[in-house]
Amino acid sequence: MDKPVVLESRPIYRGRIFEVSVATVKEGETIYTREIITHPGSIVIAPVFPDNSVALVRQYRHPAGKYLLELPAGSLSEGEDLETGARRELEEEIGVTAGKIEKLTEFYVSPGFLGEKMHLFLATDLTKTQQNLEADEILSIERIPLEVIPNLLSSGKLEDAKTIIGLMLTAARYGFGLT
Repeated sequence: MDKPVVLESRPIYRGRIFEVSVATVKEGETIYTREIITHPGSIVIAPVFPDNSVALVRQYRHPAGKYLLELPAGSLSEGEDLETGARRELEEEIGVTAGKIEKLTEFYVSPGFLGEKMHLFLATDLTKTQQNLEADEILSIERIPLEVIPNLLSSGKLEDAKTIIGLMLTAARYGFGLT
């Protein structure tokens, strides 16, 4: 099967973090249009402390209309190395640095219209420093014991996909997977 051909791509919005364009695509004999959001990618970090707890942030997410409990995450700067971005976000949001950081996986957020790829890291050997939040980052930190993660995941109290994926992989790594 041949890869579809983009006949035209026209930007219609350029924001601070992402761009929206309309693409005309030819796949076989079929021609269709797609609205596409182009995003530089992002990182997600599961910071695990020596007491086997993981740090999450609670912050208001306007599109959801409520506060969500999430793993720390953020957009990559243009050309930024993945591990550098993970270390930067970890210190900005949680106020710790990691002696060890390991990439667990990567995934597309919603590939039907969004080109954003998230890169998930496990951060350990943590050293407390200081948060360095951006002006519009209003969040609180909550530490959750890894052994309660399976119950938290199955309860439906977590609604953020990156956090669900990250906690499932992290809890399983430490022997606290879903049964």
